[in-house]
Amino acid sequence: MCPPEHFKVTYSINPWMDPAKPVDLPLAFAQWEDLYERYRSLGHAVELLDPRPDLPDMVYAANGATVVDGRVLGARFAHAERAPEAAVHLDWFRAHGFPGIHEPAHVNEGEGDFAVTASYLLAGRGFRSSPLSHDEAQEFFGRPVIGLELVDPRYYHLDTALSVLDDQADEIMYYPGAFSPGSRAVLARLFPDALIAEEADAAALGLNAVSDGRHVLLPQAATGLFAPLRQRGFEPIGMDLGELLKGGGSVKCCTQELRAAGCPSP
Repeated sequence: MCPPEHFKVTYSINPWMDPAKPVDLPLAFAQWEDLYERYRSLGHAVELLDPRPDLPDMVYAANGATVVDGRVLGARFAHAERAPEAAVHLDWFRAHGFPGIHEPAHVNEGEGDFAVTASYLLAGRGFRSSPLSHDEAQEFFGRPVIGLELVDPRYYHLDTALSVLDDQADEIMYYPGAFSPGSRAVLARLFPDALIAEEADAAALGLNAVSDGRHVLLPQAATGLFAPLRQRGFEPIGMDLGELLKGGGSVKCCTQELRAAGCPSP
């Protein structure tokens, strides 16, 4: 995670961002800190990336890389405003002894567009990440990559439209309206028992969630997801990240998962 010390919205690179709407920075920091402490209270270790004043979107740490089995696929951002973040993330991984670091040739925005399940690497495209990054990720990780076409600009990253609930059992939740007809058919075929989100919950960025296999941290405004999650045996935990939503991100965007089995602890 990366503290939002310099978070602000001064440009617009997604439909959620409006520079005319001021950010309450103390509130944004308090909301982020609540998420940070919630992870720690659930027994998770949280490493911190130092923020830089010239990179206001660094709080969205999920976009900086994808880590599977300790191997790190770096990011290459689509927009110049965020491009320098990629090197900051890779420097952190090098400094902390992660082996197998790959600097990408093609545009991908980390866990914004890559979601890891037990069997697949789901890969979004259409607004940010290049389709060419899918083959690159498959070659690097040696996992089958399933390309999914995003068609609604509100869901510009895969992690705004789909969330992995249990990466040991290929369990996901997603909003069909964010995807092309062909991608909806693929998801229905691969994940016939997926939790299907309604439009209102997707529009609250309710799918920008993080699950540890039991607890699901998600935006508290996505009220329609709480009962279905409980019915499936999960414990939903509502979080208020309203200020960070002004930049187009919530729980997942603020969280890069270090799937680092076999790696030295930082």
